[in-house]
Amino acid sequence: MLTVDKLREYGANVDEGLARCLNDAGFYISLVTSAIKDDGIYRLEEAIAANDLDKAFEIAHALKGMYSNISITPVFEPVNEMTELLRSRTQTDYSALMSEAKTQYERLIETSK
Repeated sequence: MLTVDKLREYGANVDEGLARCLNDAGFYISLVTSAIKDDGIYRLEEAIAANDLDKAFEIAHALKGMYSNISITPVFEPVNEMTELLRSRTQTDYSALMSEAKTQYERLIETSK
């Protein structure tokens, strides 16, 4: 079961996330649970693999907002970096950032169990 303590151990900035949720831990956990169910990381990976940088930017930007709002820092950081590169449609190797984002997302899933 996902808890505030587990999210702290994972590396989320729980205090910041809770503050955005008016310190309602139940609401905060429900938002994190919704984020866990979102498959955006995999859609981002597909868009990048297809070299569809416009679509990749759109997905990355949405993910950046979601992870930022709930202060899931370990996923937010690589997604944020990709978002800024994609904003300018930078042709680069995104594999390291994508791998880090997926690893952190999968860690988040494991944290919820």
